Amino acid sequence: MWYSIVSEDIENSLALRSQARPQHLDRLNILKEQGRLLVAGPQPAIDNVDPGAAGFTGSLIIAEFNSLEDAQHWAESDPYVAAGVYQAVSVKPFKKVLP
Repeated sequence: MWYSIVSEDIENSLALRSQARPQHLDRLNILKEQGRLLVAGPQPAIDNVDPGAAGFTGSLIIAEFNSLEDAQHWAESDPYVAAGVYQAVSVKPFKKVLP
């Protein structure tokens, strides 16, 4: 089943994000290679694809896992969590309808 992982950054998270980004992307690429990643990306703090120093307010990942528990465990193991980037992470089942 698909699960949405919605994460909310702490304020001024850009430096922490930059440090943990390579490990974070490695995990996402594994999901992609396994055909289990629907979408993933950060949420810019301003209305711009490249927010520069404004940074990001959070992230959205929609990926396939065997269970809600598996999705929660994967989310809790994110390098951004370990680095202190996120202040909150929500994992919920997701039903893909379109496209």
